[in-house]
Amino acid sequence: MKREWHPDELMAHWTMLPQEHKLLGNKSGPTRLGFAVLLKYFQYEGRFPQHPREVPSGIVTYLAQQLALEPETWGQYDWHGRAIKYHRAQIRQELGVREATVADGEALSLWLSTQVLISTHRLEHVREALYQRCRDLCLEPPTPERVERLIRSALHQFETQLGEQVLHRLSPATRTKLDALLVTEASTDEDHQTSGPPASGPAVLHDLRADPGRASLENLLRAMTQLERVRDLDVPLDLFDHLGPKVLQAYRQRVAVEAPYELRRHPEALRMTLLAVFGHCRRRELTDILVDVLLELIHRIGARAERKVEKELLEDLKRVHGKTGMLFRLAEAALAHPDGVVKEIVFPVVNEATLRELVKEWKATGPVYRYHVQTVIRSSYQSHYRRMLPKLLQTLEFRSNNTMHQPLIAALALLTKYLPSPARTYPVDEEVPIEGVVRDLWRDVVMETDHQGHPRVNRISYELCVLQALRERLRCKEVWVVGADRYRNPDDDVPTDFVRQRQTYYAALQ
Repeated sequence: MKREWHPDELMAHWTMLPQEHKLLGNKSGPTRLGFAVLLKYFQYEGRFPQHPREVPSGIVTYLAQQLALEPETWGQYDWHGRAIKYHRAQIRQELGVREATVADGEALSLWLSTQVLISTHRLEHVREALYQRCRDLCLEPPTPERVERLIRSALHQFETQLGEQVLHRLSPATRTKLDALLVTEASTDEDHQTSGPPASGPAVLHDLRADPGRASLENLLRAMTQLERVRDLDVPLDLFDHLGPKVLQAYRQRVAVEAPYELRRHPEALRMTLLAVFGHCRRRELTDILVDVLLELIHRIGARAERKVEKELLEDLKRVHGKTGMLFRLAEAALAHPDGVVKEIVFPVVNEATLRELVKEWKATGPVYRYHVQTVIRSSYQSHYRRMLPKLLQTLEFRSNNTMHQPLIAALALLTKYLPSPARTYPVDEEVPIEGVVRDLWRDVVMETDHQGHPRVNRISYELCVLQALRERLRCKEVWVVGADRYRNPDDDVPTDFVRQRQTYYAALQ
């Protein structure tokens, strides 16, 4: 219980009501104040305090003022005599609660293992849930020591049942693959039985736990390889659907901090559970990391091209001021002498050097600049980044629930279909999605005309447009990735039973 209370809070929770004053009867002095403290404390906490110091002094003072007693009277209350036992019994009878029995304790432990521990393992949350369960059942909670034993028993029962379920669902081949994660390059049969660290050589688990690093093509390919290795473990996708993300993260964290030789010492059920949870979580983590790196690379292709072109143009660019007046004088001179010679009519108004600077500025800010940037992007993608496309489309599966973005999904399928083809353009009879995929600024680069006059779609330019559109849709979750966490199906963000369990979820969210 918190130690500091606002006056409004004291009034709301610790004010003695008229019917409660009647319960005081002929009690006086310490027994009167003690009974009032026990009554209001139980109403607020759902249990009796274990010792006087557990009750904040501000609460004692507030109750003493209502009873016209001195707060020091609280220190004279007998915590070990018959009076306090009688007071507790009287309060239980008045509030309609009873003491918890051994059978109640077993039922509470079972309830914790089946209803609470599937969503959290934080002791303070589990303890709070147990006390709330006692309130709902009109039970006086067991002593704090008994509560801790019940929680430990429930945790043990939960882990035992979870381990049995995991062993039942995992195939022998998957168990072998999971154990192989803990084998080092120098491991032998003797290494598996020893309790000390291996002599040398990193375990496979070390590589799977490693972060792929900053966004680069090499790290993207490395993340794909890691994801394929995790998927190859064949851990069932729905194995931990009944567990909350906080519980999974707790098990995942244990694998993150324990050395392979320490994991090998665990019993098979616990070892398989930890490694299976690691594989389950790591699969989703790597999928998210892979998408993050992909988004950064797509952005980098365009950003680097723009910086490169700007650097080239700005080195030779001199900004021309007063362009509007110059153009007016040029037009006026040309209209006055339409048949005149440029050197005689135009150059006296605006000299040749200024006109050259005007042309350079227009090239640096107009369509020429855009075409130059697009050319650099195409070159960079075709010579370097395009290597990621085949493995990317084989590793990640993109979907969308919005019919508006189905052209992009169809475009990704088209890219996959023509991966083996060396052709520069798509066949004439192939239906290539353009609307919703290719931006207007890229239409002239994507659409070509062959020597027969047929419109053709340039594959390199089209692939770039698909990747750019994919980046935009992924960032706003209009397109999602199968097996991801942060980039998962947005429909999964709300529990399927939300309507039916609305009040339960509102209570959990406070």
